[in-house]
Amino acid sequence: ESVQMSWLQSLKEWAKRLKKQIIMLWFASKHPQMPWFPKVIAVVAVAYAFSPIDLIPDFIPILGLLDEAIILPMLIWLAVRFTPQQVILDAEQQAEEWLDQQERRPQNYLVAVLIILVWITLAVMAYFYFGGGL
Repeated sequence: ESVQMSWLQSLKEWAKRLKKQIIMLWFASKHPQMPWFPKVIAVVAVAYAFSPIDLIPDFIPILGLLDEAIILPMLIWLAVRFTPQQVILDAEQQAEEWLDQQERRPQNYLVAVLIILVWITLAVMAYFYFGGGL
């Protein structure tokens, strides 16, 4: 049972670090010295993380967790990799201060709407492709 508890604890710590990194990227993307390439990646990562709807729904076994477990950390890694160190340090400090003051993450409803539109489009295409037709 202690193995399960330590596994759960490390999972919670990982999720907390992920949240902190996303908030750090949020501040980094607004930094005046942030280059355009990592800024684009950071904005995509932040928008995706703050979207109340996932691209791959969590109820799909295994695949539903891939976005949080693989896609999001990969986007974070890429953005951080190409961001100047000073921008990271400034953004980390801003993230720390923000986290001390906030309890709820901001929601990005625009991304949620776009993801819903993608799913509706795919559903309509599948309907016509698999014999629904007119």
